[in-house]
Amino acid sequence: MSKPSIPKGTRDFGPRVMARRNWMFGVMREAFERYGFQPIETPAMENLQTLTGKYGEEGDQLIFKILNNGDYLSKANADALAAGDSKTVTSSISKKALRYDLTVPFARFVVMSRNDLSFPFRRYQMQTVWRGDRPGKGRYQEFTQCDADIIGSDSVLCELDLLTLFHEVLSELGVPGYEIVLNDRRLLNGLARAWGIEEHFQDLTVALDKWDKIGDEGVRKELSERGFSGVTIDRVMQLFKLLAVTDSLDRLLGMKALFQEGDVEATEAYEETVELMAMAKASGVRDTQLVFDPTLARGLNYYTGAIFEVRVPDAPIGSICGGGRYADLTGIFGWDGMSGVGISFGADRIYDVLEHFDAFPQEAMTQPEVLVVQLDEGGRANAVEAMQELRRASVRTVLYPDVVKLKKQLKHASELEVNFVFMAGPNERSKGVWTVRNMHTGVQTQWPIEEAVAFVKA
Repeated sequence: MSKPSIPKGTRDFGPRVMARRNWMFGVMREAFERYGFQPIETPAMENLQTLTGKYGEEGDQLIFKILNNGDYLSKANADALAAGDSKTVTSSISKKALRYDLTVPFARFVVMSRNDLSFPFRRYQMQTVWRGDRPGKGRYQEFTQCDADIIGSDSVLCELDLLTLFHEVLSELGVPGYEIVLNDRRLLNGLARAWGIEEHFQDLTVALDKWDKIGDEGVRKELSERGFSGVTIDRVMQLFKLLAVTDSLDRLLGMKALFQEGDVEATEAYEETVELMAMAKASGVRDTQLVFDPTLARGLNYYTGAIFEVRVPDAPIGSICGGGRYADLTGIFGWDGMSGVGISFGADRIYDVLEHFDAFPQEAMTQPEVLVVQLDEGGRANAVEAMQELRRASVRTVLYPDVVKLKKQLKHASELEVNFVFMAGPNERSKGVWTVRNMHTGVQTQWPIEEAVAFVKA
C-alpha cells in the first residue's frame, strides 16, 4: 500500500496553523466591514469560457481545467487528438475550471446580479483559488485570497480607501516593514506611445511583471525574446535606473519626463497619482510605507489605471498583496462602462511573512486554556460542573474523559499547551475547593470554583 500524500503546491493545516489563519481572517473581516464592504461568495468552479482570455497569455496556461463528466474522450476532437493539438482537445473535453482569482468571478457576479445591487457596490470575498504555478517558497497551487472591490465609480477616493485599508489591516496584523507600492497602467501606456510599441504593450507588462523574479538582466532577455529592439530595450531599462532615486515623487517626475509632450491620458494619470499619494499620506500612511515604482506592471490584462502591490523587503517571498483599477471589467460579460478598483490580500503569503518574523500575537492561538482532570470515579459530576462553569465564563476548557493516572493527564495538558489544570480528589471535594495547577510555573493553589474561574480569567 502506498503512503498517503497530497498534490504538490497544496497543504494540510493543523490546529495551530488554522488558529492563526482564522485570527488573520477575523482581523480582515472586521476591517472590511468597518469600511462598508459586504460579503459575497462565488462557486469554486466557473465555466471555462468565463475565465479564459482574462489573465493574459501566461495566466491562461495556469488555469486548472476540469474534465467533463462521464466518458469525456467520446466527444473529444479526434483530429486535434491525432495531431497533438492540446489547446483544441482541451476545449472539447473540458467546459469548467477552478477559479484562478476572485476578480473575474466577481465581475460575472455583478453582471448577473446587477438588478439586486446598489452602486457603487462594495464587496469583500475570502475564498480559495487555484493556479498551476510551479510550487515554491510563498507560491502555492491552492491558496486563499481576501479581496475588497468598489465597482461603479471612477473617483480617486476609491483608490484612497483601498490604500488606507491596506495600511490598517497590515498594521493590525503586525506585518513588519511593509511597503505599499503603486504605479498606473496609463503611465506605462504613455511610455509605450512615446517609444512606439503600443501594439506590444501586453508583452511589455508581462516582462516587467517578472522583474522581482528574474531581475534587470532577466527582463532584458525576456524583452529580446519577445522581439523588442535593442533601442527600445535600452529605453525600458531607464525605468529601472529610476529605482535608484529614493523619493517617490522624484521617481514619478522622472517617469513623466519620458512621456510625449501633450499626452493627455498620461498627464491625467500623473496628476491623479500625485493627488492619491498626498491624500494617502494625509490619512496616516507614512512616507516609508508608500513607494512609487515605475517598473510595477501587474501583468493581468484587465488593469487599466492605478495598480498596487505590497512587499516586505526583508521577507523571503515576493509581493503579499496586489490590486488595481479596471475601467471596464464587466464589459467582458456584456455590460460596458462599469469602472471599479479592487485589492487582494494574499493570506498564505502574509501568514508566511508573520511566521518568518515570529510576529503572531498570543491572541492568535485558540488552544484550550484549562484541562479539568479526573482523579477518581467519584469526581465525574464535580468535574463536569467545573467544566461548565469555566465554559460559561468563556474560558476554553477541556475535560479529560477517562480516569487514568494523573501523570498521563498532565502529559496531555502539556501537549495541549493549556495554562492551567483543575483537579479535585476526595479531600478537595470535602472542602468544596479545586486545586489549580499553573502549567507554566508548576505552582498549585486551592480555590472554590467561582474564585478559581475568576483567578484563571484574571
